[in-house]
Amino acid sequence: MHTNYLILLLAAGGIIYWQLERCEERIFENRNFTGSRNMKFITDFGMICYMFALGLEMNPTLLLQLPTREAIYANVGMLTTFILACCTTPFLQYASPKVTSKVFILALAMIMSSTGSPLLTRVLTDLKIGKSDIGQLAVAAAVHSELVATIVISIGYAIFLPENNFELRRRNMDHKKYFTKHAGIHIGISLAVQVIIAAGVGPIVMSRINCANPQGKALKGSHLVLSIAFVVVIGSISPFVGFSPVLSAFVTGVFLPRDGRISRFMISKVNYFLSFIFYPYFFVWVGLEAEFSKFEAGSLGCWARLFSFFIIGTVGKIVGAIVCGLIFAFNWQESIALGLLLNIKGHLHMYLAIIAMKNKIISNSTCIEMILSMMLMIVYVPLVGLYIIERARKLSPKQRMALQWHDHSQKLRILLCLHGPQNVPAAASFIEISQGVADPGIVVYATDMIQLTDEIATTISPGEGVAAVTITDNSVIQMRQQITTALQEYVRENVVGVILHRMLALSTFANMHQDISTLASNSLISLVVLPFHKSLQSDGTMDGGHAGFRYVNRKMLRTAPCSVAILVDRGLGSMTQISKPGVSLNVAVIFIGGKDDREALAYASRAAHHPDVKLTVVRFLLDTDAEGSSALAGRARVRVEEQEEEMKLDDECFADFYERHIARGRVSYSEKHLVNSAQAYSTLQSLEGQYGLFIVGRGGRVNSVLTVGMNDLEKCPELGPLGDILSGPNFSSTASVLIIQQHTQRAELGGADN
Repeated sequence: MHTNYLILLLAAGGIIYWQLERCEERIFENRNFTGSRNMKFITDFGMICYMFALGLEMNPTLLLQLPTREAIYANVGMLTTFILACCTTPFLQYASPKVTSKVFILALAMIMSSTGSPLLTRVLTDLKIGKSDIGQLAVAAAVHSELVATIVISIGYAIFLPENNFELRRRNMDHKKYFTKHAGIHIGISLAVQVIIAAGVGPIVMSRINCANPQGKALKGSHLVLSIAFVVVIGSISPFVGFSPVLSAFVTGVFLPRDGRISRFMISKVNYFLSFIFYPYFFVWVGLEAEFSKFEAGSLGCWARLFSFFIIGTVGKIVGAIVCGLIFAFNWQESIALGLLLNIKGHLHMYLAIIAMKNKIISNSTCIEMILSMMLMIVYVPLVGLYIIERARKLSPKQRMALQWHDHSQKLRILLCLHGPQNVPAAASFIEISQGVADPGIVVYATDMIQLTDEIATTISPGEGVAAVTITDNSVIQMRQQITTALQEYVRENVVGVILHRMLALSTFANMHQDISTLASNSLISLVVLPFHKSLQSDGTMDGGHAGFRYVNRKMLRTAPCSVAILVDRGLGSMTQISKPGVSLNVAVIFIGGKDDREALAYASRAAHHPDVKLTVVRFLLDTDAEGSSALAGRARVRVEEQEEEMKLDDECFADFYERHIARGRVSYSEKHLVNSAQAYSTLQSLEGQYGLFIVGRGGRVNSVLTVGMNDLEKCPELGPLGDILSGPNFSSTASVLIIQQHTQRAELGGADN
């Protein structure tokens, strides 16, 4: 899609140029066409906005910290590409004959080793792999790569003058009135002053403006003008003495605070301008300036330079990714895919190629060769994305779908849904119970379920990166911020080995299950946890519930790409101090048999690792010796073959759980030999008041002898027979219930119909 987009716009630019060229030949003999200069001015302004937003979204403090995995991938890939480019490009004659400085080779190598992070982010988001492990790694490494490369280019431009054979800036080559001597020193001083003001004064100014404009109130026009004027003044310091305004905008953005309402507002508005106005215009301008008619297609050297530019960057990035893959034990196929993704170039690279051509640093043909090479780097990205998706599906189709088959050496991914702040206490307790061992830990995607109303729809603006939209509705912003703050504080103070991400499911209730399923698929989720549609009232009873959220829960049980759990909170939220001394939570797992019960047991394995969770497994077994049990078994609607297979799987699963937890004394165990569902019901009633949390399987697909007849009295079929009883008004009002359904390829799920 992106490649077709570029080709169309570049072709449009070429056609426009051809028409303009004919008009110029007829009207102007000196070929001094004012429209071209105006387009250049507009392009420069757009690039200033682009670089400012790019810098504002980056965090320069990462360069001062110990290198992360993403930083190592970026740095090693840049180093291998830089070395390869320095060794090969001198023989390919990229520079025009008048450029003899070796600095050009270094500059070209640095450009070839960088990555276009905004374009890569957008492409990966469109391919639905932006939230996968390799997608997040690629985006983070690309951002780090572009940050380092652009800073190096900025420093190089401050020292050398590309327009004059990359000579040192001993004198100002523009012959301005001021600073005619030692121009390089003056630029260095101006950049230092610019950085000091942006990093020192900027946070103070922005903080005061943010405090005067809290969330929920409209931005004051005077404060908005003041903040923009402050940014413009800072960005104008170094260009005043001859530095590039485009690079100056990047430096300004990098060192200004990226958090706060004003910064987010500027990023949002600038990105909106770039996406809908500047980018289409930019590629038309590239096509116009490149003059594709001057492409030397008949020259062998032309094609050698074109493909060498592509091959050098590709090989360099792949080698770097493979080296890092050996360090971090990455599969070599995934390392190659990551290297290919990090080779993509963006708007800045095309802009620099055009500027180099206009300043006679490279020829027209060489400029076109570079642009075509950059387009080739985008062509294969969708294929790489499809490969990543297919490989992930082939290697671990079940690990992503169910807890029972989750690879314990990998982080467990849970999508935890919330209706609002009232769900935060229970969500926090659930996160703590689910953390398991600290290594490898879990990744929790806390997702707000927000109904898309006409009022909220008017406050939506396009988002950037992995985020699809941005909501500006004050009530929604405040609610999400409240949830984020509470969860982050709890995770920071009470749990270890938990990575928390925030997500949003914004849709009508009719389509919300599709959005949640998409988020689960993209993030490789193993378990989606949904709040029960009813909430606990102050008198201990449940309210009437929300029909819209109930519809979403029922649809998720039918269509989810992974296991699904429904959490009935009746006091679990009050146990937010589980980790405190002297506080414990009694948890019971009811195991009758079937896929869902095995999934519940798999989740209980994680809860068993919590030192303050006292877990008991209660297994209901059919007493085949009792009178009447055989007759009931005959009436149970289960095929003999399926029943035998399920019993075999139950025994294997339970034996493994027994060996790992019960035999080691971590978990208590009791057996209940029962004859029929009436005894099963009585046994459940006898457990009332003993436990604060019950974990049960939904059991909708196995009509067990011990649950026959329970379905007839169900008020909430989506909870299954046991879940409906345990969460009903006739059971304890202080016992929460977690009902789990294992993922299945079949769609025939009883009780979850529309």
